[in-house]
Amino acid sequence: MVDAKELEQHLSTRAYIDGYAPSSADVAVFEALKLSELEAFPHTARWYKHIASYAGETSKLPAGTSPFAGVSVAAKAAAPAAAEEEDDEDIDLFGEDEEEDAEAERVKQERVAAYTAAKKAKEDEKIAAGKTLAVAKSVVTLQVKPWDDETDMAALETCVRAIEVDGLVWGASKLVPVGYGIKMLQITLVIEDAKVSLDELQETIAEDGEEWVQSTDVAAMQKL
Repeated sequence: MVDAKELEQHLSTRAYIDGYAPSSADVAVFEALKLSELEAFPHTARWYKHIASYAGETSKLPAGTSPFAGVSVAAKAAAPAAAEEEDDEDIDLFGEDEEEDAEAERVKQERVAAYTAAKKAKEDEKIAAGKTLAVAKSVVTLQVKPWDDETDMAALETCVRAIEVDGLVWGASKLVPVGYGIKMLQITLVIEDAKVSLDELQETIAEDGEEWVQSTDVAAMQKL
């Protein structure tokens, strides 16, 4: 018999009994419980309903190890007969119910949510252990070309630097001659790759600075 309080504590920080995907360990613990007994244990009830969605698929689940005394992973072979004796409130894990499209989509969303929660829990564990997740950044050299030699380059640069995006830091700049008395703005910036799209940034520069900006190009880009 599984201790409900111990199981609730276990599932408060995990999506599954063993590892980050459903396994035979989940099936074994599932069979030792009844949904009607889990009203006071929200984490366990959530897990129970999720494992129930694998009806008819449990034979395909990988092997797992149960940390709870008295629960044998091999017990799942006897489940079909036991399931028939449970009352209407219990769920037959091995039933062959045909789900409608809406129900199938709900189950899919629950599995995605469970995977996301497990991944986040793993990242939180790393952070709690002092392992900082690295943030991918790039240093970029951007060339901003004016319309002609009469373009106000000071106003052009002010317009460019006025653009504020989370994960973007503007750096040093200089004017570089391109011929016929025309100079372009060459400016350095650092971006967080996951937050800033260079294509979108260039589109913003073109839109906000249409009075001064003819075009932009990425002259260089290097990962930090």
